Amino acid sequence: MAVSAKKRITDKRHQSKLDKISIQPYKQDGAEIRAAAAAAGQSLQGYILQAIRERMARDQQQADGTATPPQDTSD
Repeated sequence: MAVSAKKRITDKRHQSKLDKISIQPYKQDGAEIRAAAAAAGQSLQGYILQAIRERMARDQQQADGTATPPQDTSD
């Protein structure tokens, strides 16, 4: 099935908005990441992007001095 000219233009416009970042974990690490994403019911990309966003937010909180220190639960 041929792709229409309009579809090609739309796809190209969408692709131009995306960045491409490549990671190359060791095979065992990659398998664990894929399994964790599947267990969470997420795509691999969605799982990785969520983890990165959470880490960035945590790092930003620490930089701003608004991070909450860990609670001591060893009563």
